[in-house]
Amino acid sequence: MAFTEDMPDPDLRLQGMAYAPGIARGVLRRGVGQPGAVAVVGEAEAEKVPISDRPAAFIVVDGVPLSHGMIGLVAHNIPVVLVSARQAAQLQPGTEVRVDGASGLVTGDPGDAASSTLPPSNPESGKPVHLADGAAVWLLASVRSARSAAEAVSRGAGGIGLVRSEFLGGGEPRPPDTTYFTAAFEALCDAAAPLRVTVRLLDLAGDKPPRWLPEARELLRPLGRQGAHLFHREPIRTVIDAQLRSLGGLCGRYDLEVLIPYLGRREELTYWTRFVRRELPPGVAVGAMVETPAALLDLANWIDTADFLEIGCNDLMQCLFGADRDEYDLRECLDPYAPVLYRLLRQAAEAAGESLDRVRLCGVLPRLAGTLPVLVGLGFQRFSIEPAWIPYLARNLRTLALHDARELADRVTGCRESAEVRALLGVPAEIP
Repeated sequence: MAFTEDMPDPDLRLQGMAYAPGIARGVLRRGVGQPGAVAVVGEAEAEKVPISDRPAAFIVVDGVPLSHGMIGLVAHNIPVVLVSARQAAQLQPGTEVRVDGASGLVTGDPGDAASSTLPPSNPESGKPVHLADGAAVWLLASVRSARSAAEAVSRGAGGIGLVRSEFLGGGEPRPPDTTYFTAAFEALCDAAAPLRVTVRLLDLAGDKPPRWLPEARELLRPLGRQGAHLFHREPIRTVIDAQLRSLGGLCGRYDLEVLIPYLGRREELTYWTRFVRRELPPGVAVGAMVETPAALLDLANWIDTADFLEIGCNDLMQCLFGADRDEYDLRECLDPYAPVLYRLLRQAAEAAGESLDRVRLCGVLPRLAGTLPVLVGLGFQRFSIEPAWIPYLARNLRTLALHDARELADRVTGCRESAEVRALLGVPAEIP
């Protein structure tokens, strides 16, 4: 990272990528280690910050928006803005700044009029958000703990659309058993009550190796073994069995659904949905993650087998663009404004037809600047996102008319290059 040694610029105004909402004020510091400061860091530094050293905000230089590490930052409820290295050159250490993680704006005058902006009000929990013309959109929460489930309720989530169960018991020295998962799922469901809870079965990947799987680093590779592709392997199979036994015992007490991660072919979908249904009481909904172009292109055949589908946009983009989403040097390849991405999602929406209300979108994509109206215009009505973003997206949806969203989606899918899409959505080229 490069920083100027000139005097601080009182007119500092940087438009970065909004990544984790909230407003913070503090003094710019390079790196971390000073609580209350605004930390200007690279992504690797931000991922390793201990809880005791949490800054007031993160300004992450050349961060990879879809990486697992960056996604984890949102769970800390600290404002995060992503900037380019060129923008970071304007950030003088020692300058007091205001960081708005919901707009991506970093200003050098922390006392300006905009600093009085209040966060939006929370929508009503368990209910959809209504567009300006009355159309309903569900903002569901993606959570990883009982604490984040409670936050989802307070933020107005329509439901818990995704429990990332790999974070439950990942720090245990031995594979967690049925007793462990029963207690963990029970605590999470109690915190989420009265919302419906969708638990995704263990979804391991290279960024989140559990302590109980010593060979994880060698085993878990991008575009390799992950999700259901690992379910037959021990000790992972033992952990999956423990999750299903615990969920089966809790289904009578809570409104639960079960989601199977990272299926690639319909044959896998058929096998694992039958397997999971045998382990659960009758009537429990079993869904499948759609995370590869092959699965998305076959969506019309999947919707007849699974009770619901959840399109995982992060892994989908990784496969679509042929770029590891955790690889810094490939960050520009994973372009959330590429028109081909929206053409592919439109194709999926059309394939689902009248069953589109059983298809959800999850991942970073719905909360990036300008994208949600396009996704709504393509026909999607259900989104699983981090709880902190729910009030902000709800506010934006209330001013959106479905007709305008559809028209915008038509224009975006008709574009040939990302620059055209950015121009349509009003997303500056400076935003990473």
